[in-house]
Amino acid sequence: MHPMQRIQVMVVDDHPLFRRGIVWSLEAESDMVVVGEAAGGDEAIKMADELSPDVMVLDINMPEINGIEVARIVKRRSPRVGVVMVTMHEDDEQLFNAIRVGAAAYCTKDVDPSQIVGVIRRVARGEYLINENVLSHPFVASRVLDQFRELARIDHTRDTVFSPLTPREVEILDCVARGNSNKEIASILGISDQTVKNHITSILRKLQVNDRTQAVIYALRHGWIKLTGEEGVEVGI
Repeated sequence: MHPMQRIQVMVVDDHPLFRRGIVWSLEAESDMVVVGEAAGGDEAIKMADELSPDVMVLDINMPEINGIEVARIVKRRSPRVGVVMVTMHEDDEQLFNAIRVGAAAYCTKDVDPSQIVGVIRRVARGEYLINENVLSHPFVASRVLDQFRELARIDHTRDTVFSPLTPREVEILDCVARGNSNKEIASILGISDQTVKNHITSILRKLQVNDRTQAVIYALRHGWIKLTGEEGVEVGI
């Protein structure tokens, strides 16, 4: 996104007061513009097709078509749209489904207005903040890893090209696949939090992916790491 271009945001929620509250918060920001509001899923899908926003703030719990289904349809038609899911209460099943449909962030409705503004900015830059939620939800992390295992099991096209990652980067990706946070990885490997962050930035750049989850899937498909049942991750380069 060009530095002078404002972030185009759509707000979707069936509760007018909450929807207007988000809109008012965003209208105060010089780098954002609210291009559309919708109160329901059908309206949101049509509006997203017409407006192609940078970011959609989307309520999960809506009548008729819920936010998960709206996100699935919107992401399929317009993969570049960053979806920020909002919910009244955190729920493992909701979070897992939000990850599956490609949402970039997951927030509760009691979030401070300044925080939602910050989330929208980061999502507009291509960040996937939803991975941070996974680290605090062990059940969801386990299910995500199960999907990684399934990907590895059914992928018969895995090539054997040499990994562009250094042994240390593969080691860190191993830890990421196990669901460890940056702080936990730093403790396991005896390095600083900043060094872990630097390595992860390097990994994402080398693999040309946007987030840690995509990096793990990429590495699985190329055979650089292997998830094997209860034994965790076997690293191979």
